[in-house]
Amino acid sequence: MRWAGELHKLLHGSRPLVLEHSGHFGHVEEPESLAREVAAFALADNGYVCAMPTPSKKEAGGTGGEDVRAAGPIGLRVFEADAPLVGRTADLARIDRFLEGIARTPGGGGPLLLLGQPGVGKTALLAATTARAEHRGMYVVAAAGAEYRAHLSYSGLGRLIGEAAAVQPPVDLGEALSVALGHRDGPPPDHGSVARDVLSLVARLARHRPTLIVVDDVQWLDPASATILGDLARRMTGFAAGMLCAAREGTESFFDHSGLPIHDVRPLGESDAHDLLERSFPALAPRVRRRLITEAQGNPLALLELPIALDASPRASTALPERLPLSRRLQSAFASRITGLPPATRYLLLLAALDATGDLDVVRRAAAGRCGLKHLAPAERAQLIRVHEPAGLHFRHPLTRSAVVELATSDQRRSAHRALARAWQEVPERQAWHLAQAAQGPDERVAALLERAAGVIAGRGDGPAAVAALLRAADLTPRAPERARRLAEAACTSANISGDLRDVPHLLDTARRTAPGADSPAMAVAGAAYLLNGSGDIDTAHRLLCGALTIRPAPYDPADTGLADALHTLLLVCFFGGRTKLWPPFDTALANYPEPPVLLAAARRTFADPARTSQADLAVLDEAIAGLTHDPDPRRIVRTAITGAYLDRLDGCTEALHRVVAGGRRGEHIAPAIDALFLLGNHAWLTGQWQHLQQAAREGLDLCEQHHYPMQAWVGKYLLACTAAARGDHETTRTLTDQMNHWAGPRRADTVRAYAAHARTLSALGQGNFEEAYQQATLITPPGTLPPFASHAIWTVMDLAEAAMRTGRRTQAQDHATAARTAGLDTLSPRLKMLVHATSALTADDDHHPGFQDALTVEGGERWPFDLARIHLHYGERLRRARARAQARHHLDTAADLFEQLGAAPWADRANQELRACGTPARTAPRPSTAVLTPQQRQIATLAAAGLTNKLIAEKLALSPRTVSTHLYQLFPKVGVTSRAGLRDALKRLDQQ
Repeated sequence: MRWAGELHKLLHGSRPLVLEHSGHFGHVEEPESLAREVAAFALADNGYVCAMPTPSKKEAGGTGGEDVRAAGPIGLRVFEADAPLVGRTADLARIDRFLEGIARTPGGGGPLLLLGQPGVGKTALLAATTARAEHRGMYVVAAAGAEYRAHLSYSGLGRLIGEAAAVQPPVDLGEALSVALGHRDGPPPDHGSVARDVLSLVARLARHRPTLIVVDDVQWLDPASATILGDLARRMTGFAAGMLCAAREGTESFFDHSGLPIHDVRPLGESDAHDLLERSFPALAPRVRRRLITEAQGNPLALLELPIALDASPRASTALPERLPLSRRLQSAFASRITGLPPATRYLLLLAALDATGDLDVVRRAAAGRCGLKHLAPAERAQLIRVHEPAGLHFRHPLTRSAVVELATSDQRRSAHRALARAWQEVPERQAWHLAQAAQGPDERVAALLERAAGVIAGRGDGPAAVAALLRAADLTPRAPERARRLAEAACTSANISGDLRDVPHLLDTARRTAPGADSPAMAVAGAAYLLNGSGDIDTAHRLLCGALTIRPAPYDPADTGLADALHTLLLVCFFGGRTKLWPPFDTALANYPEPPVLLAAARRTFADPARTSQADLAVLDEAIAGLTHDPDPRRIVRTAITGAYLDRLDGCTEALHRVVAGGRRGEHIAPAIDALFLLGNHAWLTGQWQHLQQAAREGLDLCEQHHYPMQAWVGKYLLACTAAARGDHETTRTLTDQMNHWAGPRRADTVRAYAAHARTLSALGQGNFEEAYQQATLITPPGTLPPFASHAIWTVMDLAEAAMRTGRRTQAQDHATAARTAGLDTLSPRLKMLVHATSALTADDDHHPGFQDALTVEGGERWPFDLARIHLHYGERLRRARARAQARHHLDTAADLFEQLGAAPWADRANQELRACGTPARTAPRPSTAVLTPQQRQIATLAAAGLTNKLIAEKLALSPRTVSTHLYQLFPKVGVTSRAGLRDALKRLDQQ
């Protein structure tokens, strides 16, 4: 033992230490065996040491702030064991109460058993307890059961007594105990005599100083030691001593803990698990971190070991495997109860583990002719699984499932996959996956089946699973061009669904090396996504996509989803570019379809150029939105919502978009979830739900940062910039729009700059800087025109007209109002109709133009409170100048209420200034929502809260829709809401007053 002297120096200190070993101790035949000897030596030398393989260069055991000291050439790392443990505050509080009872209460010692699953942190808690006990001045006598010594009688007790005998003052072991441990000759003593000597020894120690006996892994104690220590635990009364033991739950042992106080050591909660991973492996990708937390289920050992095993996996950089690989320590921790099971039981467990659905009928069909489900009973008794007919079979811990697979041979796994493929023959995608796992070499038939399955999986929105299927399909593909195409499909799915943009260069490079010169739409889509989120520009991405489309023979196949994906991506690239010249190649490609895909054609006619949308286009769009109710495909949901966004159709998409966001939070499809969050934020902006906007935009921006999607981030920044502008936070608006312009400029993304100009227009209008507002608004579109492909121009019609009127450019303002009417914007959506009417009135020479009143009676106008409030403000200003002060006060008062509820301070100030000019004292704070509704207002509010339109309410109450609309505008401020969405809760509050 050449290392003994050095180890003694390292471990001879005042505080307990944790010893890490790498498993490599020079040229030895059994490094693991030697590591155990090191641990045993350290235990005897220092009182309590936890020996473990080195998990990383960071931390071990979930502790933080260790005092790390190099251990020289023997491959050890030693650190303090009393550093804070992650997520163990409650456990340590229980242990502190236990120690307090030993140290301060006469006869208040006794036993405490820590019970928990393998790797849950029992040993770390024992180490922390040892440190706490020694800090209190207690004797600490420690030992641990060892599986490889369990056959040696009294071996566990011998290690414990060896340490007790070394304390000062020396203690007499007693005759029976001395004979049992081989210290003197004599006839074999009975267990009762040995137990009395052990109890006497502990009592003598406790008379000098409170004493703590620490025993880890009692399930691995030899029978004699386990029996005596179990007896000792029950007889430790009347003196200042206690016994703290740790055992694995569900494991049989000779240590009888029935009747002993038990403290369950539970797995870490999700936030603590996240904290431990963040501390130990800060570079983990978010999706990987989520998967590890799910697999580990709060087990600290798993959280620290799984990333290391995964890092060694050859596919870890491109797609997480279906089953995470286990390190040797995890195999050891979770395999011990599996190896002793009967072969039939292990086969059934292997089928269940590889199937992973928990469907007992599948296991039954796969095992038909070999064994029945009755053979699962031993696994149930061992508490490895739960079986509930007909609910199914569930492994109690995911890592038990992984251990079952790890313990099987490759032949056994392939045979089980073949059996499962037969059981799943009615479900092609599952059958394809099992056939692929059973394959031993290239097989084009299986690869094609798996590629089709990947398409189905991607259509359900599970991007990571689709990528894994495509990569396995590529592995099985014999011909290089087809293998390259499938790798490109995996890259495309990574970029546009799963959020693994960083995997794209590697996959594309592999595809190009596999088949040099090969090209495909998928390769172009993935390359464009990577370019635009890196240092590439719009024009380069445009050329890349057009080049891939040019080489496709016409007519295009409508069933070619890769081709449709390329055209959808090209549509967005043309939109971001914001230049007319980018669109002809897209239109040429679209014309190559005998009948273009419905959603793609609709997006071209609505989203790309909404000012020229026809009523037929709107009908197609509305039908597509109606079909989202049960649509599982996140890409189709997002594309449909984008198609309807400029035409105010997001109301019908919100439920489906929330489903996409939920899938993103589960890690299934990050890229669509980012788009969905910003679309929901867009809807919240227009409908006055600005708090929801903030939450959605922040979550989307966080995802953009985590997954490296700066291209999508500008939408979230635009929404936050608009809200900041409306609320008077002009510095934030300037900062966010500067960031947008900085990103867009070198990439020639003119649409992004138009969005930034819109936010700056609102900011300037709020500050009364109308010249700046005009200059910014005309960056989006020149006055008097709505140019092709300038989509955002339809949303800024009233902004530009107001700025023009305020700066004396009446002709330009009137020309712009005329352009909006001529384009028929008022036929596209109720909100646009409201804005067109208001713009016509705003720019009219006639103070009595009916446009304002027409705008205020548009069906459902209260759904857009900021636009509505601005129209009330403009109308009130016009009426005040026409000296109709009583009417003006009504509209200005309504505007002020709405602005104040939104938090739009600059606009509320404008309304209040106008009220002062009308001779009405302006309010300095929003009105409390305690006003009494008239009976008719109460009826209207109740019906509106139930979802009825103004027209239906009017029919029920024999009123005109205009009267209903007027009542709603008046009652919203009274009850403290800005839209119908809040009416139900507001009415409940009124009922409680």
